[in-house]
Amino acid sequence: MEIIKETFGLMEDGHMAHLYTMKNDHGMEVSVSDYGAVLVRVIVPDRNGNPVDVVLGYDDVEGYIRNSGSVGCFVGRNANRIGGARVTIDGKVYELEKNDGENNLHSGSMRAGNMFYHAESKSADNLAAVSFTTRMITMEQGFPGNLDVTVTYTLDQENTLAIHYEAISDEDTIVNFTNHSYFNLSGHNSGSVLDQEVQIVSHYFTPTGPDMIPTGEIRRVVNTPMDFRMPKTIGQDIDRPYDALRIGGGYDHNYILETEAGNPVPVAEMFSPKTGIRMTVSTDLPGLQFYTANTLKTKLPGKDLSIYLPHAGACFETQYFPNVVNEPRFAKYRNSYVKAGDVVTTETSFRFAAEQENADV
Repeated sequence: MEIIKETFGLMEDGHMAHLYTMKNDHGMEVSVSDYGAVLVRVIVPDRNGNPVDVVLGYDDVEGYIRNSGSVGCFVGRNANRIGGARVTIDGKVYELEKNDGENNLHSGSMRAGNMFYHAESKSADNLAAVSFTTRMITMEQGFPGNLDVTVTYTLDQENTLAIHYEAISDEDTIVNFTNHSYFNLSGHNSGSVLDQEVQIVSHYFTPTGPDMIPTGEIRRVVNTPMDFRMPKTIGQDIDRPYDALRIGGGYDHNYILETEAGNPVPVAEMFSPKTGIRMTVSTDLPGLQFYTANTLKTKLPGKDLSIYLPHAGACFETQYFPNVVNEPRFAKYRNSYVKAGDVVTTETSFRFAAEQENADV
């Protein structure tokens, strides 16, 4: 397998960003950058063997500097929302940036997707990997602890992209990582994903209030538009008059997964009838934020001068529950609190395959 390193753009402070492209023997390519540890390209063959880039993104680093939609981003220390922008750790209250109304979203404006990382790459016959490491300094996002972080992207010969997260802190803190890529299996510049099919292996989701903070309720998906236990198109129920969809402006909800730490299992699938490309998502995390880009409108043109608008992609953000740090009713589903010296590891993967037109879907 092959890894190609190339320049990705010069920053105002003189930093040169780089792009690392992993290629396997079956036509799949994955490109990632040391700026933000972002996922830039995922190219997979469609049913006719033609290459299709299935993630939204930008052609150079400038797009990721002005990346208001968190396109392709590694998110941390804490993904999703924290109610009141406040968290208590070891009896001490830490005030966070209020960047989403009264709440904290994706750790505030100082985000993991806007940091530089040290990169190391390695390849073998059956695997290519690029690892990004950094130290998140104590209190730079409002959280305590110097946090040593490694994000590793791997590509194998089975067309699986895996993202492995590892972190260790010198103080008790919060660790809740995710990837915020927008997937469009018909192609990043093909328009809406509402005609693409999704299945999510989940019987419950966590409704929110108008501020998008979960209320603490655990609600069944059965007999609601939130039910993806059987495959259906994203657009089938998205405009139904249902409270959760009205509040979110579409799907932007945490689904509860039956997983255990250290044992990734399949939790979701996405399929494009146009290209025949199917993506299987596996994780060992307890939650999946399914987001249908309801408010997406990128500030700069995307790859190939594309304009990305609402519903141009769908995110499968595997993570601990939003606001789990402040919601005692979520405690039984695992928490994002981390003790000093404990090594945190999680993994999420995306496996791609192309199906013929006469295949059952």
